[in-house]
Amino acid sequence: MFWKQQGSGPWGGGGSGGRNNNGGGGNSWGGGGEPPPDLEELLQRSQDRIRQFMPGGMGSSRGIMIIFALFLFFWGASGFYRVQPDEQGVELLFGRYVKTTQPGLNYWFPTPIGEIQTPKVTLTNQITIGFRGVPNTTNKRDVPQESLMLTGDENIVDVDFVVQWRIRDAGAYLFNIRAPEQTVKLAAESAMREVVGQNTLDFVTTGGREVVGQTTQTVLQDILDSYGAGISILEIRVQGANPPPEVIDAFNDVQRANQDQERLRNEANAYRNDIVPRAKGEASRMIENASAEKQKLIREADGQAQRFDAFYETYKNNKDVTSRRLYLETMQEVYARSTKVIMDESGKGNGVVPYLPLNELRGNRPQGDGS
Repeated sequence: MFWKQQGSGPWGGGGSGGRNNNGGGGNSWGGGGEPPPDLEELLQRSQDRIRQFMPGGMGSSRGIMIIFALFLFFWGASGFYRVQPDEQGVELLFGRYVKTTQPGLNYWFPTPIGEIQTPKVTLTNQITIGFRGVPNTTNKRDVPQESLMLTGDENIVDVDFVVQWRIRDAGAYLFNIRAPEQTVKLAAESAMREVVGQNTLDFVTTGGREVVGQTTQTVLQDILDSYGAGISILEIRVQGANPPPEVIDAFNDVQRANQDQERLRNEANAYRNDIVPRAKGEASRMIENASAEKQKLIREADGQAQRFDAFYETYKNNKDVTSRRLYLETMQEVYARSTKVIMDESGKGNGVVPYLPLNELRGNRPQGDGS
């Protein structure tokens, strides 16, 4: 090597007994010390050891085959992979999707022929639409271009909602759609606008939030299934559904008027529920009394008719006696209610006492008397 050359040089002094600038003799590594290691000798020793391990030498065909076999063994062993319980394995062959594997130990062609992707399928993903930040807190920013929607009665409503979703089929999720999260977001916004457009403002802002969320979830799931997205929609929660801030005061006035209307309607219903049953009871009582009176009059009429028929039969059998009896009964009934003056026949004309007040007696009689 160059540092073994005699004579002056960068590390050695001139001549065999020359001294260097370090004050020692021999070379620059110290006075009389060992020379640095010989690299050529180290390489030679390494080659000798490899030749001992591989008979015939590295350059022989047998050595090359052994090296190639070892390479193939380790390359093939790298094809084993494990899928965790919260994952699904997606096997690719030259970048093309082949199949989906379940959790456990599996084998597939190693790189670069095959490729494995293991997305987590139990992780619940969440997308906020209409706002950004934490719901129901001050750390929340409204996004009007996403939240303002038109209802079925042509009013504008501000709807904020959260979509929770999960991967159902990892292969479809990775290769059937591009930008899955953005696709879910746009499809959810479209589904919500469709459902809101089929309902009124009062329904969306009051008691219909849960129904709107459930209906939107069904519509969104149908859309993603038509895409073959491999995504399951877990829940859609409507965080808020209110009129825009510009008209919130007028909307509150309308709500208060509706509440007053509902209160008055309830009071009217309560009054009706009180008065109508009583009126129906009174009407039923009057109807029952009238029915009883009707039956009474019918029976009395029937009795009188039967009595008349009996008199008539008697009259037909004995006309003189019956006529006489009827005359006497009638006269008895008439005279029983009249004032009577009885005069002796012998007192006709002169026999009448002149001062008897017949006119006064006549005037005291009831009207209609025949005497």
